[in-house]
Amino acid sequence: MKFLDLSFQYKSIKEEIDEAIRKVLESTIFIGGKEVEEFEKEMTEFCGAKHAIGINSGTDALFLSLKVVGVGSGDEVITTPFTFIATAGVIANCGAKPVFVDIDPESFNIDSSKIEEKITEKTKVILPVHLFGQMADMDEIMAIAKKYNLSVIEDAAQAIGAEYKGKKAGTIGDFGCFSFFPSKNLGAYGDGGMVVTNNEELAEKIRLLKNHGSSPKEKYLNLIIGINSRLDAIQAAILRVKLKYLSKWSKEKAEKAFYYNEKLKEVGDIITPVIFSDRNHIFHQYTIRTKSRDELQKYLKEKEIPTMAYYHLPLHLQPAFEYLNYKTGDFSESERAANEVLSLPTYPELPKKDQDFVIEKIKEFYKTYL
Repeated sequence: MKFLDLSFQYKSIKEEIDEAIRKVLESTIFIGGKEVEEFEKEMTEFCGAKHAIGINSGTDALFLSLKVVGVGSGDEVITTPFTFIATAGVIANCGAKPVFVDIDPESFNIDSSKIEEKITEKTKVILPVHLFGQMADMDEIMAIAKKYNLSVIEDAAQAIGAEYKGKKAGTIGDFGCFSFFPSKNLGAYGDGGMVVTNNEELAEKIRLLKNHGSSPKEKYLNLIIGINSRLDAIQAAILRVKLKYLSKWSKEKAEKAFYYNEKLKEVGDIITPVIFSDRNHIFHQYTIRTKSRDELQKYLKEKEIPTMAYYHLPLHLQPAFEYLNYKTGDFSESERAANEVLSLPTYPELPKKDQDFVIEKIKEFYKTYL
């Protein structure tokens, strides 16, 4: 058994994928071009956003969004410590300071009730993360941002297709940032990312920054200093094929999650994912909580069941952010989650017998060892 087996997905759409790649190879247009332009257009339709700009990674999507709103040395950006390091890493790489706010224990997302107390005259952006596929409390976040005139950049790397009160992830803040890392619900066959926005001026600045600040009208005329962060045409072609199936795959993944929820709801001390009624959870990961996480993970490994602990060391305790002078106990909910969460195998094609085997062995663990 694999934690995520992408071979099933590839085999199911092999002919379409191979043909899409072949067309790009024959066109010899490998950077930009029709495939990227069409993918951007299709993503605006999928998300319900006015603009979508292909980027070479989700990390760069965040970085460029911060740069566009003017984040730099001396600024502060509010975010969560319970996320992948890229979220705070891009803040630091802009010369700004990541200011962490603890999470809500049910959603694993930033606790919006604790944001306002962290705002200072240096605060420029609120950067919520829609972790594991469920969106943060965007109404409250947007209200706070409006009150203090702050920008909002949604880290939607794990939440493509997720919804909050009928609005798609990435379309509520000033920017939405997506990752197409292969393991994502919409994954490329390499790195890829995207920025979506409803603001035309901001979209144009992203387009400039991602291509060395080059004028779209005159070759070798550089209007601003930018970077090289372009989406490859082959990745765009692959993503165009996969985007057609994304809603179907997300539904199938959710069905696996609901099945886990049903079978694990009264097993040991397990807390199954909380699904908020005003949101659509796309289950990038299916993540349970248990005080016996390490023991359970070890037991499942012995039974050849792979699991993942995202994220076993919160960002405020990472060596890379030691200079921020946070300490153990500063963000108790994030620290508790880091010690309790365990993600189980889940993908649309996961065989039912494999899922039942996972469930059986989890029940066996609690019956036999606790």
